[in-house]
Amino acid sequence: MAEDTLIGIDVGTTAVKALLMTVDGRQLDRFSDSYPTARGNNGVVEQDPEDWFVRVLAALERFGRGHDLSGLRGIGICSQVNTHVFVGGDGAALAPAIVWQDGRCATVAAELDAQVDHAKRIAWWGAPLPIDASHGLARMAWMRRHRPEVWDKTRWVMAPKDYCILRLTGEAVADPIASVGLVDLKLDYLTPLLDLVPGGAERLAPLHGFEHVAGIVSAGLPCAGTPVMVGAMDAWGGMFGVGVHRPGSAMYLSGTSEIAGIVSPRRVPTPGVIAFPDYQGITLHAAPSQSGGASLAWLSGLLGKAPHELSALAGSLGAGERVPLFLPHLQGERAPVWDAHARGLFLGIDAGMGPAHFARGVMEGVAYSARWLMETLEQSADCRAEVISCGGGGFQSQVWNQIRADVLGRSLRRVATSDAAALGAAAIAAIGSRVHASLGEAVAAIVHYDREYLPDPAAAARHAFGFALYKEAYQATRDLSRRHGAFVG
Repeated sequence: MAEDTLIGIDVGTTAVKALLMTVDGRQLDRFSDSYPTARGNNGVVEQDPEDWFVRVLAALERFGRGHDLSGLRGIGICSQVNTHVFVGGDGAALAPAIVWQDGRCATVAAELDAQVDHAKRIAWWGAPLPIDASHGLARMAWMRRHRPEVWDKTRWVMAPKDYCILRLTGEAVADPIASVGLVDLKLDYLTPLLDLVPGGAERLAPLHGFEHVAGIVSAGLPCAGTPVMVGAMDAWGGMFGVGVHRPGSAMYLSGTSEIAGIVSPRRVPTPGVIAFPDYQGITLHAAPSQSGGASLAWLSGLLGKAPHELSALAGSLGAGERVPLFLPHLQGERAPVWDAHARGLFLGIDAGMGPAHFARGVMEGVAYSARWLMETLEQSADCRAEVISCGGGGFQSQVWNQIRADVLGRSLRRVATSDAAALGAAAIAAIGSRVHASLGEAVAAIVHYDREYLPDPAAAARHAFGFALYKEAYQATRDLSRRHGAFVG
């Protein structure tokens, strides 16, 4: 008899990752395949939505070829946000997707942001959330202004997971959490906000909960007839995938970006933080950076060394050896500064430094960015977590993980799979298909940890100094970065 199984899929920034697992969390198979990202002038960052869907199908085909899926109970999908694809009435993408790193909408975003005062932000979102270049409304306003021929044909403006669900099932759905910035504290679309862009509201898909069955996989596709859940954004999928959902628990996800989060029912309006609406008893305070793992990938390409080689180089340095201070603002920065004009920086370079120093500098700089995220989150959530549950591809380096623990001054507990968001998507599939009765039951069954990293007290003073210098360096060079960006066009 075939085992009861689940599939979790993560449409990430760099790749589609998928897990086939038993309902008690035993991994049977894994799929991962990357796709290209196009970068152009004026902050343009794009992907071809067909690249996502082709790989989703490839994952389902792989699992079907290698395993008996007659016991497959459901498919859960999560994805990157704020990445937006403009979809026609026939379900086809009308233009390349605008990736969350894309900064082309900064000007129109500023115009929209100026129309929303502080009181409205608190009433709508419970926090002073900015309308930045990655906000869904800014993307719609930009398309309406600059590409009206696309806007006029647009039926849906969708997140990657919702586009893939539409292609798999023919159903247009969205969830209120992935629709970040477009919904209010009651999980309804914000009509007064959407009215700022005529036609915006009518191009958004109906909202449903994560575990709602969006539809079944269409005939002729792999896994035909299997229920597909609405799913969640990658941060929430990753949060479930590292076992975080109870008040007071905290997460740290590392992939292309770093994402930190704390679950707390308390709200202290704090600039720089996304305080999500309460969702089924979970209030997540989250803060995403712009370039976490992306910074190490950039250095890897620059030096012609694989990430694991950079990790070994960083680990070869003696304790306390001076390294350059690095600001990982290679594509602007999101939380907590939300500055599309911020740019990367190495400070304190001397002639005695080599690849090892730069590798460790990048790792420390990303860790400092995460400390700033956590510091801001603790203010918003009015609580401190001593143990942080961690996951994602960026947590595969033992050296970097220890650096992070030392910089944060907390214990880091790592989940046993690098595909935390896909694991969380599988948990959502388990709830939607009624394999498990609750999120707590699903998480307890399928989430397992393999390592804990304890902070070294001897490193505390050095990293306290480094972190303070990190924040000072950003403030000191903020205007210089803007002026340099304007000078080079």
